[in-house]
Amino acid sequence: MIRSIPTVSSYLSHLQTDYVQTSAITAVSSCYTSPRDTISRVYASAALSAGSGGISRPVRRRSTPTATEATSTTVELDSAAGTVRKFYDGINRRDLASVEDLIALNCVYEDLIFSQPFTGREAILDFFKQFIDSISGDLQFAIDEISEEDTSAVGVTWHLEWKGKPFPFSRGCSFYQLDVINGQRQIVFGRDAVEPAIKPGETALVAIRGVTWLLQNFPFLGDRL
Repeated sequence: MIRSIPTVSSYLSHLQTDYVQTSAITAVSSCYTSPRDTISRVYASAALSAGSGGISRPVRRRSTPTATEATSTTVELDSAAGTVRKFYDGINRRDLASVEDLIALNCVYEDLIFSQPFTGREAILDFFKQFIDSISGDLQFAIDEISEEDTSAVGVTWHLEWKGKPFPFSRGCSFYQLDVINGQRQIVFGRDAVEPAIKPGETALVAIRGVTWLLQNFPFLGDRL
């Protein structure tokens, strides 16, 4: 039996049919491909293109900052000494508005020439308002020494100056405790010890010795201290 020789046209018809079937299968399978596989193929294709002289590679973009980037944007706190310096600067400029946020709401401030401490931001600001209203603007605090090492406690020695010259009987030292409240370093406790205008000298030692003798001989007096 003589078989007919396939013609070119018959081969073309088979090739067209195979191509259509293959394209359909590829299209269906791509519908079920996971996004991860799709991204992998895109990057693999880009890598091959770059290796074979491609123009560019795809770039992944981050929509959210990393932990390191978020930390770098954190506002830096003033040092404890820097906060105290701002406090004195505000008093010198008679700008209580700039001092307000440096004082904690429940701050306790002791000025040892007064019998009772000032408790609370409002009472402390009122005290300093009376202070600056009673003296000339030419009288300024001048810091002699200030401790820089601690982040929560600061010691200061200071004196008052009148137009740049030391004012008599105005030396003092202060101690401040600070804490970070609502993202800001604030003064939570302060104590001022001011040079007395009247200096008793050795008389003070006599007075201390006399009080000590009374306490030793009449112990019940200690309960009244």
